[in-house]
Amino acid sequence: MPAARDVSTVAAGLDPMGWIRISGGTGPAGEWHPAQYIPDLWWSAAPLAQGGMPVTGLTLIGAAQVAALLGGRLPTSAEWEWMASGGGHRRFPWGDHEPAPGTANLRGPGPGRPTPVTAHPAGRTPEGLWDVGGNVWEWTTAPWRCDRIALLRGGSYHSLVQYASCTHANDVPGHLSSPGIGVRPVRTTPPGPVSVRAVGGVA
Repeated sequence: MPAARDVSTVAAGLDPMGWIRISGGTGPAGEWHPAQYIPDLWWSAAPLAQGGMPVTGLTLIGAAQVAALLGGRLPTSAEWEWMASGGGHRRFPWGDHEPAPGTANLRGPGPGRPTPVTAHPAGRTPEGLWDVGGNVWEWTTAPWRCDRIALLRGGSYHSLVQYASCTHANDVPGHLSSPGIGVRPVRTTPPGPVSVRAVGGVA
């Protein structure tokens, strides 16, 4: 297992990022969570990146620290599923159809390594978020679980297609760091004087 990256070095070299507002609602129970209310959240428009490439090699704690430095936090698994599925209406982040070439970086059609976070425009969510399915897994938390184990969402460049579905999750220890795990922060408050796209509500 590779050594985890230094949080301060990661935070200092991040590419400029945008935020997209996703309105909340009552999320149904799923395999990994009970039914619960999902608040309005501002999501990073793409996984955190440096030089266009996704930031990887962060443990759960390291990912949470970077998110906090940006004024955000890690999403819960239920929040991630709400965002990816459009409130439970999509099988995959981009829609209900199986990925076509150019939709997502997954095992088989992909190059077998991470790609730039904006390399698959056909795979954007209808709300405009990049790389939700494939390329790198995304850290999420599961505060309702007794074991407090971390859950990875979205699949990676090494994942089969079904791992990119909105309902799939992979339970892993929080100390894991990998070139296939990235991070997408969320904010519970507006991000301030930056470009924000309102989705399902008023920014």
